[in-house]
Amino acid sequence: MKRAVEFYSEGFKLCGDIYVPDDLPAGEPRSGILLCHGYTGVKDLYLPDNARVLNEAGYVVMTFDYKGWGESEGKSPNRLAPYSRVADVQAAMTFLGVQPEVNEDSIGIYGTSYGGATVSWVGAVDQRAKCIVSVVGIGHGARWMSRVRRMDEWFDLLDRSKTDREQRALIGKSEMVERADILLPDRQSAELAAAARKDNPAAVGTIPVEYVDDTIGFNPEWIVGQISPRPILFITSVDDRLVPPEESEQLYANAGEPKKLVVLKGVGHYEVYAEPAFSEVMKETVAWYQAYLPAKS
Repeated sequence: MKRAVEFYSEGFKLCGDIYVPDDLPAGEPRSGILLCHGYTGVKDLYLPDNARVLNEAGYVVMTFDYKGWGESEGKSPNRLAPYSRVADVQAAMTFLGVQPEVNEDSIGIYGTSYGGATVSWVGAVDQRAKCIVSVVGIGHGARWMSRVRRMDEWFDLLDRSKTDREQRALIGKSEMVERADILLPDRQSAELAAAARKDNPAAVGTIPVEYVDDTIGFNPEWIVGQISPRPILFITSVDDRLVPPEESEQLYANAGEPKKLVVLKGVGHYEVYAEPAFSEVMKETVAWYQAYLPAKS
């Protein structure tokens, strides 16, 4: 069962959905899992499939749009604002915890792509996150952005970002560009993302150049070690050309126990959202939650 919800983060109204197992008995609170979307995603892109599988495993699940994304309010539409996203996740955890179907002391967080970076940071700074899963996540913004570019492209991007930074200081606006100009997806990723976004009106095509500064200034591998002794699972793929496996590998190296790194093969970045890789991702995810955050208290 799915119901639309609204809650607030830093004074802005955010929109989300709560998914409750169909067979949940009245008065029996379950563990809740908060799903966090990626770089330019929205709650209705990919995440409902994750919610379905987690519902089948007995969990209450919540998705939501960050400030300025999808159906949520925000001052700067389509901006990355990673530290603002951290605040949104914390507000969403609070809201999920007060739902009658949820045990507020048993909440997990799950993030995919840039959402993996977000949940790694939140897990490090908020003890309420009892179990964390990061799928094809990013550990260090500058390393990731430079790693998927030629050296001349990287320096061109830095020059463009500097010009935009000066423009924002002078006129208060960032240049809007095609998301592919910043994200720079490989051919396969671009095709799969375009197909998924085609029927989702909330999926955006343009983002501000300010994304570059936002990305470079957010490096969860610096603090991921603070999650321990709470558990964190990392899932990556050796064939991910958009977010290379080194990102998850470095997060894993810096994290404390208990931790696990799952490395898929023959799977591109957006293929983790489609079969057969999706089932493999969710098998590992459900097993991790069941081991450290059982659905039933």
